[in-house]
Amino acid sequence: MINQKLPLTTKLFWGVGQVGEGVKNAAFNSFLLFYYNQILGVSATLTALALGIAVLCDAISDPLVGSISDRFKSRWGRRHPFMAVSALPMSLTLFLLFFPPAEMTELFYFGWVLIFSIAVRTFLTLYQIPHLALGAEMATDYADRSSLFSVGLFFGAVSGYGFYIAMLSFVFPPQADLPNGMYNADGYPIMAAVAGAIAFVSIMLCVWGTRDYIAKLSAPTDAKERLSPGRLFQELSIVFGNKSYRSIFFGLILGAVVIAVESAFTPFMGIHFWGLETDQLRLIPLGVLLGLPVGAVLAAYLVRVLDKKWCLIIPAAISIINGNILIVLRLLDILPANGHWIMLPLLIGVAFIAAVAVPVVFVSINSMFADIADEIELETGERQEGMIFSARAFAGKAANALGTIVGGIALDLIAFPKKALPGSVEPDVIFNLGLVQGPVTSIFTLMGLLLYLGYRLTRERHEEIVIELTEQRSKRGEGAEPILDVTPHISGII
Repeated sequence: MINQKLPLTTKLFWGVGQVGEGVKNAAFNSFLLFYYNQILGVSATLTALALGIAVLCDAISDPLVGSISDRFKSRWGRRHPFMAVSALPMSLTLFLLFFPPAEMTELFYFGWVLIFSIAVRTFLTLYQIPHLALGAEMATDYADRSSLFSVGLFFGAVSGYGFYIAMLSFVFPPQADLPNGMYNADGYPIMAAVAGAIAFVSIMLCVWGTRDYIAKLSAPTDAKERLSPGRLFQELSIVFGNKSYRSIFFGLILGAVVIAVESAFTPFMGIHFWGLETDQLRLIPLGVLLGLPVGAVLAAYLVRVLDKKWCLIIPAAISIINGNILIVLRLLDILPANGHWIMLPLLIGVAFIAAVAVPVVFVSINSMFADIADEIELETGERQEGMIFSARAFAGKAANALGTIVGGIALDLIAFPKKALPGSVEPDVIFNLGLVQGPVTSIFTLMGLLLYLGYRLTRERHEEIVIELTEQRSKRGEGAEPILDVTPHISGII
């Protein structure tokens, strides 16, 4: 069979497209709740409620975009038009989210964050779902898919953490008249403007760099009925009828919720639980940036020696242990006091290990979804990457919002004060903050591990599916070239 591996340049251009989502996630997860709660004085629960309502809109827009892009016909293909159209409005609405009028009521700010978080998420949907579906279409090899998604995750994660470091260094540096650099209210519109500009450039680069593949991709199949709620429900039913898809989908939601809670808590934990200054906070992501290249390469390599299920479960278990160890030791009063020289290296080390393990988890998940698309095509005769990744995208966005909601409610439940200055929070509140961030959230990630065990698509079964699909396409006159070489490739990572 002919080897259909993607060239490195194509992987890089597709991967650059993850940068926009990476900086958007950094703005949402690390700055949004802190800005509205600690700077504007909005209730954390009220802010989280607005984000929760926005997720309900995602429940409509995600499968809608997935279904439309699966069937869309144009001279520019079925994915690229949506990706190109999303760039400018997503960038503008992201900026406006962090640029509300001054001196307004709490209810006004609730409406502001509601409207613009819905807008940002909707325009992200127009890009994200076609982008993920495009990756699954372009890469057809069992291992090459993991390689492609590892490149994308590397770009997304590096850009997200790099953006966070840059903002702490240049927009929110320590200032003599502020308790911490993140209390600089004037910095948030600047941060959002930079994030929007980066997102726009990255999306357009991806669209331009992958344009040559438009003519090489599978033609869309005609819908059996007009676009309607009934059609969307039928397509979702087909996707969720797959046992492997259900196990990964619901496990992903549980894991992503925990990550979102931890992201929302990041500034609170860094400033109040660990007692770090801004110039120390920005050093922790350096451990992430050092670990990400290792994680990206490891993700592409492990799939060559292990089935994807174990490429997911093993690093997920390591991540759970790694995320808890320092917090639990602090809660048990075993660690040295905050301010001791050893604390910052320990926190950087934990960040490094997380950056090695977590990419393997998410690369495996994306690659598994692409393999499930092959299985569903064999069963139904239709390619449904858009619908498959719309549900995956909704899971990620719903989990991010739910995590922020849970984080916001948890802050109110433990009575974390608004506009709290470093050193002014009661010890019991700080203890409860760490308890939620560590052991409590880990209950859900452990449940996710159990769900992942239900994935049943092995390497051998996927190779059988590919052979059967190649034979079917040949009979339909679509088989000029087999879709992949199922011979394992040991040499080369990307």
